[in-house]
Amino acid sequence: MLDRRSGGKLRYLGLARRARRAARPDVVYAHFLVPTGLIAALAQRAPLVLTAHGQDVANVGRVPGVRAATRWAVRRAASVVAVSDYLRRELEAKVPEARGKTEVVDCGVDLERFAVLPGVTGPPAFLCVGTLSERKNVSRLARAFAQLGEGTLTFVGDGPLRGELERLPYVRLVGAVPHGQIPAQLARASVLCQPSLVEPFGQALLEAMASGRSVVATRIGGPPEFVPPEAGVLVDPLDEASIADALRRVAALPSPNPAARAAAELHDVNAQAGRLEAILLRAARGRPA
Repeated sequence: MLDRRSGGKLRYLGLARRARRAARPDVVYAHFLVPTGLIAALAQRAPLVLTAHGQDVANVGRVPGVRAATRWAVRRAASVVAVSDYLRRELEAKVPEARGKTEVVDCGVDLERFAVLPGVTGPPAFLCVGTLSERKNVSRLARAFAQLGEGTLTFVGDGPLRGELERLPYVRLVGAVPHGQIPAQLARASVLCQPSLVEPFGQALLEAMASGRSVVATRIGGPPEFVPPEAGVLVDPLDEASIADALRRVAALPSPNPAARAAAELHDVNAQAGRLEAILLRAARGRPA
């Protein structure tokens, strides 16, 4: 397995060597279609299950050679898992071999780690967690917040747009923090904002909702599948006025928000793990999806 993002492409060579040397397993499970799914398909002949997370699907047709590699890995797989129905549709449109063998199982949320936090009083405290990039739409979010004239906006994360955000006197930048510190950041916030240009699923949103936080989320991708109106507002990510209006509306929702917690409970990580286990067992027994 890979448990780090550092190491460059050489880490995949090491992964391939370890996978090749492994004793014959009953089933092989790989996160991401390419390169790890391709590595798994080449290294072992055991039944294969793949999970698509988003960027691996976006790379199909965008990065040379990825379409052919993805189609081959998907043909080899007994089952494919997509983390949202949006992603399933995207994958099946790009890779016809995925049709009929793809199921939707998201990553779920640890309801004990992300327990309901006490409410936040006073001016609205908005929080954005993620890479400070164009896809995460952080610049539009900052400009939309400036229209409110009240509250605070905090960014947790790092990325190429950090310099641009640092020049804005009305936002606070924390930088990247370990995942274990996210609950502490949520405890200081009343609303989590993720108006990304596209969000294949939206894990940060689900974790915030489990903590009783209302959300502002993009309507492009997975969030419409799990964010009900009582828990937050979905926005057109290209419309700053829409984002600003959503910030105002969500700030008026309860803190903590029981509707947000209730929606998150439908995605308990233990239940999702059980669904994934059933897929792996079925593949190991040679039964079709």
